[in-house]
Amino acid sequence: MNIPITKTIFGEEEAAAIVKPLETGWVVQGPNVAKFQEMFAAFTGSKHAHATTSCTTALHLGLEAMGIGRGDKVIVPSFTYIASANAVEYTGAEVVFCDIDLRTFNIDETQLERLIVNDPAIKAIMPVNLFGLCANMPYIMELAQKHGLKVIEDSACGFDGWIGEKHSGTFGDVGCFSFHPRKSICTGEGGMLITDDDAIAAVVSQLKDHGASKSDLQRHKEKGGSLLPDFTMRGYNYRMTDMQGALGVCQMDKKESIMQGRRDVAAKYDEALRSVCVNDEDKQKLSDFLMPPFIPEGYKHGYQSYVCLFTGGEDVSELLDPHTTASLADLKSLVDKINLKRNLFMEKLEERNIATRQGTHAVHTLGYYKDKNGFADEDFLRSYAADRLSIALPLYAGMSDNEFEYVVSNIKEALK
Repeated sequence: MNIPITKTIFGEEEAAAIVKPLETGWVVQGPNVAKFQEMFAAFTGSKHAHATTSCTTALHLGLEAMGIGRGDKVIVPSFTYIASANAVEYTGAEVVFCDIDLRTFNIDETQLERLIVNDPAIKAIMPVNLFGLCANMPYIMELAQKHGLKVIEDSACGFDGWIGEKHSGTFGDVGCFSFHPRKSICTGEGGMLITDDDAIAAVVSQLKDHGASKSDLQRHKEKGGSLLPDFTMRGYNYRMTDMQGALGVCQMDKKESIMQGRRDVAAKYDEALRSVCVNDEDKQKLSDFLMPPFIPEGYKHGYQSYVCLFTGGEDVSELLDPHTTASLADLKSLVDKINLKRNLFMEKLEERNIATRQGTHAVHTLGYYKDKNGFADEDFLRSYAADRLSIALPLYAGMSDNEFEYVVSNIKEALK
């Protein structure tokens, strides 16, 4: 049996839909992209939605539309995909890293406030709603309003993640999503920017289309469309194709079944980790080695990934405690010790044709940012721990009982 980390849910509908733009000849952003945007805005409860080439370009557009540029600083969690930080650098602004809460893998709002107070050059916050779980957005918005900061939510993984009745990406001034194959709904590549701010939406609409005052679709529908539009700002070519838009429409049509399928598998993992013993003769559960995702009360997880903290049976309470008095050296030593076990565990599953991944990476440990800033691994210790100890288990809608049982039984064997 071969178990991938995830699978896209494509069917006959997508195959038929993607051919239609080829038949009509309208393959750039057009009616399918427009419909995808409308559907996405309606689902998330946002006023405006703009499809882009990726979440990275959506983040770049959002930052520029909010006026972030050279001389400004933007706070980004250190445990995230590198694209979050890169988008800030595209604008000429400076990235300020913040550590995370190791339980949620999201930004540590206590450290966040200290960073804001100590640096007047900070102009924006980019919380990341990681793996489908929203950051503490109500509190982050309070901080932002108190200090006059802009907020751009990196919701690359945030589709169908909620706090109460509010969807991921709708708390900040801007929210940005990804439709990469690792995400819940997929258009190959592609992204979406949402906002309730009319002025930001208008700027984004131009910026993503070279700075044009009218889109191709607008010109096509209006009299005098044979004349080129004015270009009133320097823009980019960040437009989604209509073939991708067609895929997006189909994916939105089946979003309920896709998301329910993912949540069903996540619930089965929750139960298995808490109930299955590693060895039949003792009482150690799988959860003593793999901590299931933590979900705060009132939050609804989108499960872009099912990411556990690998403890290897070690006591990690000091790592989880933000008020610990343990030394950085001792905590880093513990992380490095458990990391060896995690990597061996992942190798054993790979030998059994079960794909796993580390959750994502600690950006401050990556060559470009580490060399540029002279960071040490332990400067953002919990991000470092998440990098070294996180593990994503296979998760996709339609995962069969046989596939699931194969994964769990081999997790048990690999931990023995």
